[in-house]
Amino acid sequence: MDSKKLLEVVVKAADDKKALDIIALDVAEVSGIADYFVIMEAMNARQLDAIADNIADQAELAGVQAAGHIEGDARTGWVLIDLGDIVVSVFGHDERSHFNLEKLWSDAPLVDVSAYISE
Repeated sequence: MDSKKLLEVVVKAADDKKALDIIALDVAEVSGIADYFVIMEAMNARQLDAIADNIADQAELAGVQAAGHIEGDARTGWVLIDLGDIVVSVFGHDERSHFNLEKLWSDAPLVDVSAYISE
């Protein structure tokens, strides 16, 4: 599966569980790690786990394994999902503000994912 299609799967899965402030950064030109970083936040610990689980489940249904490439949980306030070409960070609000990955990767252009998010 190409990374653009996987990006759509990830964003829709996050949106299905009501993730907040979903952004995608095109890091292909500034990092050899992945094509996209996707960052979002959850309102509480239960939602954080639900978002991360749904992303992993939907990626697996699309043929991309996340099993074994998931770090953190709701207790840590940050779950990182490594899907190869896409790295997903699901944060609690305080953790997102603290780590401020958007600033860290400010050289990477934002990707318009609004078409994948329901209104």
